[in-house]
Amino acid sequence: MFNSRHLAAFAAAFLATWLLAPPSGVALRAASCGIDGVERIVAIGDAHGAYDRYVGILKTAGLIDNRQRWSGGQTHLVQVGDLLDRGADSRKILDLLRRLEREAASKKGAVHVLLGNHEVMRMLGDLRYVSAGEYQAFVTRDSEELRQRVVESAKAADPQAPPLELPLGSVELQIAFGPRGDYGRWFRTLDVVARINGVVFLHGGISPAVAATSCDEINETVRRELTARPSPPPQEMLSTREDGPLWYRGLAQEPDEFAPSVDSILSAQQARAIVVGHTITPTGRIRVRFGGKVIQIDTGMNPDYVQGGRASALEIQGGRFTAIYEDRRDVLDVPALQSAAPR
Repeated sequence: MFNSRHLAAFAAAFLATWLLAPPSGVALRAASCGIDGVERIVAIGDAHGAYDRYVGILKTAGLIDNRQRWSGGQTHLVQVGDLLDRGADSRKILDLLRRLEREAASKKGAVHVLLGNHEVMRMLGDLRYVSAGEYQAFVTRDSEELRQRVVESAKAADPQAPPLELPLGSVELQIAFGPRGDYGRWFRTLDVVARINGVVFLHGGISPAVAATSCDEINETVRRELTARPSPPPQEMLSTREDGPLWYRGLAQEPDEFAPSVDSILSAQQARAIVVGHTITPTGRIRVRFGGKVIQIDTGMNPDYVQGGRASALEIQGGRFTAIYEDRRDVLDVPALQSAAPR
């Protein structure tokens, strides 16, 4: 694990270009706020590297075929973040989604990959939850030599620093998610919030403190924070605030008496409901709260992290909200939305 002294020496001595230089050639995406008229939406919560379960739920939801190619037609898939950390196969999920983005677009569908707090942590160099398998996914035949060069460079830059301990593959992982790395450049184009058919999708939630900030403003602010050099102090970043859209848990944890605040949040966001991940539901099933105005879809997909969790997907089609699992489908009681068809 890097501490701040290690990281400064590491970057200054060896990888300043990769870890500190601003990204080049980052293309802006089409706005994900205010999309209307979508016939079918499928939203999936936190995956945390559980590739096999992720592929399984995509197949069950009819989004990919047995060759893992897009079969969802004009469906919009919304992934609400936290693909990384805790599980071994996050890189495989990232590669799958990047390919599905292109394939879905060719069929007039869409894949909206939204940032979670763990994606932002990775971009900011916080590696506390990186699994051994995630490092291993970046190992090459040159990794041992590269690691040794970095260790020696860091020692030369700061002889008084403790010995630098680096898992094999960690140098390559840091480069890959840095501003100029392959995944880092992609991440810095992704949004935090999407609003489709009047439903807001995001990782953590919209808090009362952030409610007046529009969907577009949230996305623009976080993107600016993650591409600025030098980065703003963490305490000043919307992307790291406890009541910010990537970390807020109130929509999942506040009591029922919080309902008037939910109404105010929805009004400010010009939305009819909010779909969130981040906080695992108590039953490992998709959970409806506040009369259908909040829907939680983190059901603990990674079995190594959550006992009793499972893969799930939320389908929204024709005014009906359905929880999809590999073993069954449950129509959800969402009175706030079932009377309103997509515009």
